[in-house]
Amino acid sequence: MGKEHAGDMPLTGVTVLEMGSSVAGPYGARILRDMGARVFKVEYPEGGDASRAWGPEALHGTTAAYQCMNRGKDSITVDMKDPADCEALRRFILEAVDVVIQNLRPGTADAFGLGADLLLEHKPSLVYCDSGSYGARGPMARLPGYDPLMQGLSGIADATGEAGGGPCRVGPPVIDLGTGMWSAMGILAALYRRALTGRGGKVQTSLYETAVGFMTLQSALYHATGELPKREGLRGPMIAPNGGYVCADGTLVIVCATESQFTRLCEVIDAPELLGDPRFASAGSRNRHHDVFSKALSAVLQPHPRAHWARLLDAANIPNSPVLSLSEMLAHEQTAATGILQEAPDGDFPVVGLPVEIDGRRRPFDRYAPELGEADAVLAPYRGDAAREGS
Repeated sequence: MGKEHAGDMPLTGVTVLEMGSSVAGPYGARILRDMGARVFKVEYPEGGDASRAWGPEALHGTTAAYQCMNRGKDSITVDMKDPADCEALRRFILEAVDVVIQNLRPGTADAFGLGADLLLEHKPSLVYCDSGSYGARGPMARLPGYDPLMQGLSGIADATGEAGGGPCRVGPPVIDLGTGMWSAMGILAALYRRALTGRGGKVQTSLYETAVGFMTLQSALYHATGELPKREGLRGPMIAPNGGYVCADGTLVIVCATESQFTRLCEVIDAPELLGDPRFASAGSRNRHHDVFSKALSAVLQPHPRAHWARLLDAANIPNSPVLSLSEMLAHEQTAATGILQEAPDGDFPVVGLPVEIDGRRRPFDRYAPELGEADAVLAPYRGDAAREGS
């Protein structure tokens, strides 16, 4: 999709104000921007978003973390310690903004007169997303929090890692990204209601609730069996094969969700002994004898490389995938075919785009992340009003 088509996106005409930092809030706002909204990012005059300092300024004069979470936004600087600056921002919201998304430390927005209740009282059509750490209620509601804390508290880290090893953190910041996604989904739902009724409202998300939500299946299995999740490495629950198996040049993940898939697997790899073994007669039985089954399956696969088996398994419609490094994934032909890896405007580096297409298109990487305060001019009229009111 070219730049001339950016106005076709469904949120064209929607103005979003982002008061946040790091990953969760900025990612939620970036989703809205990639769907067509204009996003004004509020930053502190000194230093701006914390992610501006996360690593070397290697991508168009900014850090990789800042660039990928904030491309295409407009930066405005506000000194939250200055009541006049906060009043100017409040006026801007009431006059020009459709959506506020914020992930400041709990209570901070309220202290600055920029909380949901006050703004919604004066502008009922506003959609306000309060994205916190631990949720709106409870003994930890006012505490700050980060992705790794939530992975620990939610049971995710305890259930992740190799068998016999210690708790392990999931590599990508899945809690931050997931919270940004839930925030965007809640905002979209509220905008839909506003289109029908004229009424906005408050959307509430949190890192902790996102993390607990990701444990939906594990929680259900625990309530059904009384057994806690085990660290199994690449091995998945309930069925087998459902994990990583050793080939000549690395690991191939194979998942057979049905008995017909397992039968075809044994035929394709020429392993009638697996099909005839009574220990492997059903998914449940294979799962109970998984260590033996895994060694037997790997012994069959090990003489040949992953590509050899992938060709045969793909032809038989048996789900499989090699375990790739990040660089291998980025260079993979399927990654290129999806178009999700988008080149910067000058073509000097790529950034992963939004993982959704609308009418077969994605908004392009049409603008870099903003310079600090480059859109401050939009606040100038409101700063003048605030100064006159205070005089």
